[in-house]
Amino acid sequence: MGAKMRAETARQEAMKAARAADQAEAEAWSIRMEGYGGPAQPSPTIGQCLNGGYGWLEIECCRCKTRASMPLDTIRRARDTPIWKLEPSFRCRSCGTRRYKPPVRMIKLTEQREITPYKWVHPDEER
Repeated sequence: MGAKMRAETARQEAMKAARAADQAEAEAWSIRMEGYGGPAQPSPTIGQCLNGGYGWLEIECCRCKTRASMPLDTIRRARDTPIWKLEPSFRCRSCGTRRYKPPVRMIKLTEQREITPYKWVHPDEER
C-alpha cells in the first residue's frame, strides 16, 4: 500500500515538473520571438504549449500589420507539430485579395487572448 502511494505522489510530481518545463520553454520561445524577432526554430510543440498553459498564438500580417490571436487548441494539426511549422499556413484575410493573401509572422505565445476580436457592425445600425 505504501509503495502505491509513493508511486502516485511521484507521478503527480513528475506531471508538475513536465508542466513547469513546458511552460518555461514556451515562455522562452515567446520572449525570443517578441523581443528579437526570432529565430523561430527550435520551438515548442503545440502539445507542450497547451500543457504549459500557453493556449494562444499572436500573429501579425506582414503587409497591413493587423494582429490576431489564434487559439492553439482549435488548430487541426498533430500535437507534436512544432509551432514554427504553422507559420506558412496562416494568411491575412483583411488585406488579401482573391489571388493573393499576404503571409503573416508569429509574434508570441500568450496564456489568454490579448487581442479583442473584431466586432462587425452593420452600416445601417448606429454605433
